[in-house]
Amino acid sequence: MEIPQNEVTDSPLRKLSLSNKKIILASNSPRRSELLKGLGIEFTVKTLPVDESFPPDMEGTQVAAYLASKKAAAYASVIGEGEILITADTVVLAAGLILNKPQTMQEAHEMLRSLSGKKHQVITAVSIFDQNRTVLIEDLATVYFRELKEEEIRYYVHRYKPFDKAGAYGIQEWIGYVAVEKIEGSFYTVMGFPVHLVYQALAEW
Repeated sequence: MEIPQNEVTDSPLRKLSLSNKKIILASNSPRRSELLKGLGIEFTVKTLPVDESFPPDMEGTQVAAYLASKKAAAYASVIGEGEILITADTVVLAAGLILNKPQTMQEAHEMLRSLSGKKHQVITAVSIFDQNRTVLIEDLATVYFRELKEEEIRYYVHRYKPFDKAGAYGIQEWIGYVAVEKIEGSFYTVMGFPVHLVYQALAEW
């Protein structure tokens, strides 16, 4: 069927019940904002200070979901009628160990050395909730890095300063171009927001 050239089409989500909802993204991540914006919906960003600690004996595969839910709980009292809140957390696991956001350049170097020439897992969890229900999304991807040279690690850390990224890297940046040999799973899960699953959840809201 031919679509008239002057017909204005809207995002499918805007034509559903979300048209009268206010969506709030509880994240300072520019990557998550970029991906959510790509769905063609309007949203606002609101953040509160949240303690991101987790039980020391917790399995690494459970941490992302725990923290996404913990962040959601911190906002429960400030979400009003007609508002939908989205929180998220991403965990990088290498040999069963969690690689958090590096605090120093040295720590970033060490993390990337530990990933060099090996595979690791990235788990992203997203909590979507309003006053009536909560949906928790989890997705896992496996990333394979080629062997990195010291000058490559040094260049990336000094040029991109990945201190806001779990595992000390952003797959959408230079390091992703040159280091990633293969991904099993969604690129966007590694980026920190499984937008395909978020879309499905919002479409069914």
